[in-house]
Amino acid sequence: MTAAVQRRLALPVGVAGAAVVALDGTVLLVAQPGLKRDLGAGLAQIQWTSTGYLVAVAALLVVAGRLGDRYGHPRLLLVGVLGFGAASAGIALAPTVGWVIALRAVQGAFGALLQPATLALLRLAYPADRLATPVAIRTGAIAVAAGAGPILGGLLVAQLGWRAVFWINVPLTCVIAALALALRMPAPPRTDSSRIDLTGAGLLALVLAVLVHALSGVPDRGWAAAATLGELLAAAGVAAVLVRHERRTAHPIVPPAVARSVPVTASMALLLVISAGLFGALFRATFHLQDTLRLDPLASGLRVLPMTALMVLGAPAAGAALRRYGARRTALAGTVLVTAGIAALGRVGPDSPWAVMTAAFAALGAGFAAVMVTATGTVVGDAPPGYAGVVGGLKQTAVNIGPTLGIAVAAGVTGPAAATMSPALPVLAALAALGLLPAALLPARAARHEEHETAAARPA
Repeated sequence: MTAAVQRRLALPVGVAGAAVVALDGTVLLVAQPGLKRDLGAGLAQIQWTSTGYLVAVAALLVVAGRLGDRYGHPRLLLVGVLGFGAASAGIALAPTVGWVIALRAVQGAFGALLQPATLALLRLAYPADRLATPVAIRTGAIAVAAGAGPILGGLLVAQLGWRAVFWINVPLTCVIAALALALRMPAPPRTDSSRIDLTGAGLLALVLAVLVHALSGVPDRGWAAAATLGELLAAAGVAAVLVRHERRTAHPIVPPAVARSVPVTASMALLLVISAGLFGALFRATFHLQDTLRLDPLASGLRVLPMTALMVLGAPAAGAALRRYGARRTALAGTVLVTAGIAALGRVGPDSPWAVMTAAFAALGAGFAAVMVTATGTVVGDAPPGYAGVVGGLKQTAVNIGPTLGIAVAAGVTGPAAATMSPALPVLAALAALGLLPAALLPARAARHEEHETAAARPA
C-alpha cells in the first residue's frame, strides 16, 4: 500500500475513532434521566455512570499509548474500537444500573486504547510539516460530534428510549474496525527501549484514577471536605513514589525523551489549563441559562451554538495560521481569545443583550480551536521517534483531566447550583490566562521537513 493510500485511509480512521468517543460523551447526558427512571437508579449511581468512565479512561490513556508504541497503533485501535462497541452493546442490554456502571468503566478502558491511536496514526501517515490539516480536520470532527450529540441523543431517547444512544455506537465502531483492518502499517521494531515497566504503569494509573475521582467529587463535596483532601493527598503521595520510581527504573513509563521535550510538555500544560477554563465556564453558563434566564435545554443549547460553530470553522483557519505564523503565535492568540471569552461571560447578567453572550461564546470557540489544533499538532509532530503513542496518551490525559478540574473550580467557587456566573468566571479566566506561559514556550515557527519521517522508526 502506497504512502498516499495510507494517508487517505489513516485520516478517516483517526478522525472517526476520535469522533465516536466525543459523540458518546455528549449523548449520555441526554440519556441519563431516562436511564434513572427505567432502572430505578439513585442520583449517586447515575453520577457513577460518568465518573466510572472518566476514572478508567484517564488512568489508562498513557499506558495505552505506550502499548501502541510497542505493539502497533492500528492493532491497538482495532482492539479499542471493537471493545468500545461491545461495551456499548452490553450497556444497551444491561438489566440493572450496576451493570451499566461496570460496563461504562470497561468502555472507558477500551476508549483509552482507542484515543491515543487515533492521533498516532496521523503521525505515522503524515510528515510533521503536513500535520496541521489532518489535525484540524480531526478537531473539527470532534466539535461536530460533540455538538450533535445532545440533538441526536434527544431524538433517539424520544423515539426509542435511552438504550438507543448506546446501540448507535455498534454500527459506527464496526465501520471503523473494518477500515482499521485495511491499514497496513509496519509493526514497530521490538527494542529494549520499548519495554513497558508494569510498576510504573500501575502507579501512574493509580495517581490519575485517584486524582480524577477526587476532582469529580468536588461539585458535591467541596474542596475542603475530608474525602476530597484525603484523596488529593493520596494522589500526591503516590505521585511522589511514581517520580522516584521513574528516576530509578531503566524503562520509565514516560520516556526521558518525552519528559524533556519542551514543546510536548508545554502543549500538555496549555491543553490542561485551557480545557479547564473552557469547561468550567460552560458548567457555570449552563446554570445561568437555565436557572437565571429560565431557558429550556434546547434553547440553552442554541445559545451555545456559536461556540460549536466557531470550533468547526476555526479548526481549518487555525491549521492555516499554524502553517503561516507558527505554533507560538497561534497558541498565544487562541489563549487570549479563550481568556477574553471567559471574562466576557463573567460580565453577563440577566439583562445583558444576547449579542454579548453570543460574542463571548464565539470567542471561546475560535480560541479553543486555535489552541487544540496548535497544541495537538505540536505534541504529535514533535514526538520523539517511536513515541507518538505515549505523547498522544499524555495529550488525551490533559484534555480529560482539564474539564474535570475546571468544573471542580467553578463549583468550588460558588457552589454547583448558583445561578450567577460572575464570582466563578474571573477565577476561570485567570486559570485560562496561565496558558500564556506554556504557549510562549512553543516553537516560534512551524517545523519544516524535507522528507517524510515516520514515528515508527526508532533509533538503534
